[in-house]
Amino acid sequence: MGVVGALLRPVAWKLNQRRDISSWLAKWFPKTPAKSVVALKTPIKLELVAGKTYRWCVCGRSKKQPFCDGSHFFQHTGLSPLKFKAQETRTVALCTCKATQKPPYCDGTHRSERVQKAEVGSPL
Repeated sequence: MGVVGALLRPVAWKLNQRRDISSWLAKWFPKTPAKSVVALKTPIKLELVAGKTYRWCVCGRSKKQPFCDGSHFFQHTGLSPLKFKAQETRTVALCTCKATQKPPYCDGTHRSERVQKAEVGSPL
């Protein structure tokens, strides 16, 4: 019996280790992502440079709006930034209400009553 118990211990340890890893992963990468929050209620106009890659904040928690600063990761949102490359150098309005239907560009959704009634930092 002692030999069998000794043989089974590594198997039980591996099962516990796997459970510990999966709970750690679930904390950092939740199955259900958090909702985006309203960062601002007006778009930010800026010049994008042709050929440059940008990472637009999807979660709304970045302190460097409209771009990502990694807050989505450290706040365990399960969201990722939208990576895009500017095709030409031009001035654009990037969404900060996070409700646009044309991300990362503003489509005027921030003017809706739903967005205007929402508090900055709250989900829609």
